[in-house]
Amino acid sequence: MSLSLLRCVWLGLLWLYLGNAQAALEIEIIGAGEKQIPVAIAPFAGDVGLSGELNQVIMDDLQRSGLFRLVDASAEKAQRPSEIRHAAWVGRGAEALAVGTVTTLPDGRFEARYFLVDMVKHEVLLGEALATKPEQVRLIGHNIADAIYEKLTGSKGVFSSHMAYVNRQGGFFRLLVADSDGYNEQVVLSGNEPIMSPAWSPDGKRLAYVSFENGHAAVYVQSLDSGKRRLVADFKGSNSAPTWAPDGNTLAVVLTRDGNSEIYLMSAEGGNIRRLTYSNGIDTEPCFSPDGQSLLFTSDRGGSAQIYRMSVEGGSAQRQTFGEGTNFSPRYSPDGNSFVFAHRANGRFYIATQDFQSGQMTLLTDGGWEKKPSFAPNGKLILFASEARGRGILATVSSDGRVKQQMFTQSGDAREPVWETRP
Repeated sequence: MSLSLLRCVWLGLLWLYLGNAQAALEIEIIGAGEKQIPVAIAPFAGDVGLSGELNQVIMDDLQRSGLFRLVDASAEKAQRPSEIRHAAWVGRGAEALAVGTVTTLPDGRFEARYFLVDMVKHEVLLGEALATKPEQVRLIGHNIADAIYEKLTGSKGVFSSHMAYVNRQGGFFRLLVADSDGYNEQVVLSGNEPIMSPAWSPDGKRLAYVSFENGHAAVYVQSLDSGKRRLVADFKGSNSAPTWAPDGNTLAVVLTRDGNSEIYLMSAEGGNIRRLTYSNGIDTEPCFSPDGQSLLFTSDRGGSAQIYRMSVEGGSAQRQTFGEGTNFSPRYSPDGNSFVFAHRANGRFYIATQDFQSGQMTLLTDGGWEKKPSFAPNGKLILFASEARGRGILATVSSDGRVKQQMFTQSGDAREPVWETRP
């Protein structure tokens, strides 16, 4: 690693640690994109507390992506494009500059008005006003960062999306939902029995998961708004690995009610069970394709754990992974052209992707204890479980393997992560 890149990494670590000191997750970032876009975020004028937090959220988000190099704009006083002194920016290297204001409205809400300006062409790229309650200032910051990210990269941002994961402290388990940066942590379920395999509904309003609260594995679906939940799979044997169909009405689950571990389709409300796989091996970890027409899953029917694909109508399954090692926990990319999975070789676990057309596998991580990957809604980042400092953590890697993050909970182990699927 070059000295300049090393300096960038450590500045990023310090910046993000200070910016997230009260977050549920402490975030460390390593690496950078092949080409970092130089961008400047000027201090928003107006309410000092709100504007300061808003600025920090935007800058932290862009920094975390690894695709931007932040140019110091702390001395910039402009509030709108016409006030920018372009001559003062000559030689500073910023390709884009964001300026704006934060104003308290008569009804108690606040309005954030911002502009993104192309500093090379002197053109306004974005201009928008967003109003909300003061307690949602972080959401507004994420939305602004998403808009800047999309305008400058051509891909949708995911800073305003959410993730779910399980935090374990000794024998106590909590199923949590949090913003992509670890803030606004919400406890969905807690107890002294294991919680596993959370899965987002396509609309982001429900979670399916496995709980052992009744002494064995059973599948529940819970509303995040009301907290109401429904027991949807509690058959004889084990009930596990729920995943949602894109229509939001169907679940794929893994049941042993007929004696073997097989994949079944069922209503998300419970009932209408239809067995999909028939093999002498263990079939598990299903995942629907974006169009809902096929499933990826893990099976050892060929003698070792590998990834297979089959139609939701049933029929034969086609093996997708070959070569040395074992492969499991597949998840389709949002565009359906590839999939991510965990690859085990020589005693180490890696996060890998494979293109459907070429069949080529690409390792994205250096290996260790790396499992349960899932794509961000834009397909540019992958969330997975890892280990560091002697405990379980969350981690992300960019789809090209260049940018990596480690996310540490304040206490306990983080496990079973999954990124919200809605864009």
